[in-house]
Amino acid sequence: MSLRSGDWRERIDDVDAALIDEFQSDFPVCERPFEAVGERLGVSESEALERVQRLREGGIFRRFGPVLNPPVIGSSTLAAVAAPEDRFEEVAEVINEYRQVNHNYARDHEWNMWFVVTAGSREKRDEILDDIEVRTGCDVLVLPMLTDYYIDLEFPVVNGDRFARESIEGTDASATRISEDATADFSALDRRVLLEIQEGFPLTATPYRDVADAVDADVDDVLVAIERLREDGCIKRIGCVVNHITTGFDNNCMVVWDVPDERLDELGQRVGELPYVTLCYHRPRRPDQDWPYDLFTMIHGRDGDAVDEKIDELSGEYLPFDHDRLYSTETLKQTGARYDDIVGE
Repeated sequence: MSLRSGDWRERIDDVDAALIDEFQSDFPVCERPFEAVGERLGVSESEALERVQRLREGGIFRRFGPVLNPPVIGSSTLAAVAAPEDRFEEVAEVINEYRQVNHNYARDHEWNMWFVVTAGSREKRDEILDDIEVRTGCDVLVLPMLTDYYIDLEFPVVNGDRFARESIEGTDASATRISEDATADFSALDRRVLLEIQEGFPLTATPYRDVADAVDADVDDVLVAIERLREDGCIKRIGCVVNHITTGFDNNCMVVWDVPDERLDELGQRVGELPYVTLCYHRPRRPDQDWPYDLFTMIHGRDGDAVDEKIDELSGEYLPFDHDRLYSTETLKQTGARYDDIVGE
């Protein structure tokens, strides 16, 4: 029976729960990773693999493999348009045509369509944005990430939490500057590996060997390349990527704040350390487009009222500044970023 039927938590056992909550990152990088996972769970290699396959087929996992870091690998930006209501679907269709657009969400705001563009160079990225502006007739609000304080959508879901990480005491945050240019220095093997794994690993007993065969390389060299890409920040984490919508965390709000420039790092790191803040980063103001906000936070939850309560807590105790709440109303496109043009350069 599909895990989508009824309450998904009623259809998993303790081993499934451990897979879901404990293997979103730090998945073993070795030739037979499911053997190592099985040992930790007290099951066989084949059973560990079968369980991951079943959880993916049931929609609990979106995919298995690496979570890549677009701003490190390529040139990436968040962007938005104010699509007229009577042309909303038409504008979304134009934007979603671009394979460099990997996320697109409708939000309850004047700027009602928010998407991410990742390209092999800043020039190519800006060319796409200009093309979207011409084709849709809508001004594009371009908001590249300038500083990453905390970005991590890894959190336990086998629980009754009303908002993400309700049971966690804190997280570590730091100010990491992000370039608008593609700055990663890839070897020829790095490029072939990134292209091969951009949509995930093969869900087999030997995923790294399968990747090695696909890129015509020795498996030991591929293992080293993947570890290096993780150390360099091109790979954020390796594991089972949970579908937060299926598991009930379908209330999310992007909150934007007008924080004084001289306090951005201080408050960005302080807020990023709060466990219920899943994303915290600095993007530029655009006063010429009536966009005064410079700090972005995201909160995910199962309970919309709980999400609102945490935003109230943020504004009352940590960020006593003008802010705006942009609730997600519809997922228009959600895929991994495509790196074909990046690795080919």
